[in-house]
Amino acid sequence: MLSKTMAAALNEQINREFYSAYLYLSMSAYSAFIGLKGAQNWFYVQYQEEMVHFDKLYHYVLNQGAAVELKTVQAPPTEFKSLMDMFEQTLTHERFITKSIHDLTDLAISEKDHATEIFLQWYVTEQVEEEANDNDVLARLRLAGKDGNGLFMIDKELAARVFVPPAAGAAAPAAN
Repeated sequence: MLSKTMAAALNEQINREFYSAYLYLSMSAYSAFIGLKGAQNWFYVQYQEEMVHFDKLYHYVLNQGAAVELKTVQAPPTEFKSLMDMFEQTLTHERFITKSIHDLTDLAISEKDHATEIFLQWYVTEQVEEEANDNDVLARLRLAGKDGNGLFMIDKELAARVFVPPAAGAAAPAAN
């Protein structure tokens, strides 16, 4: 059973994850609009991953006997300066999410909520991967500079990313 404090904090994270999905869907749409089909794909895959993050939290809260409280989701930006700008915003956002996950983990530890602490370890590990992916793309974008050929090559690489759903059992089971 979750404490009221933990349930409220997890609900805030559920809404953050939903906003994350919304943000990446917006970036995907903008990428398509400006002709970067690879970036469109990369951000769409990111959107799908964020929906998995949302779903895991959603089911965890329900399975722990607490209510899920969905709130209004802020509209994400719809225009961006460049692909570099999108990935810089992505990294900034993922760092914010990482801090949120760490704060949740600290709360679980302080409340001696071992189940939630263990549950959140998946997110801690996932955030390391998220930030590493963003830093990798940013490094390649910096190397390419403003050269159109470099951007074309990076966009082609971004097109190769595929969504891999979590293995059966990796996601929290549906609430009864």
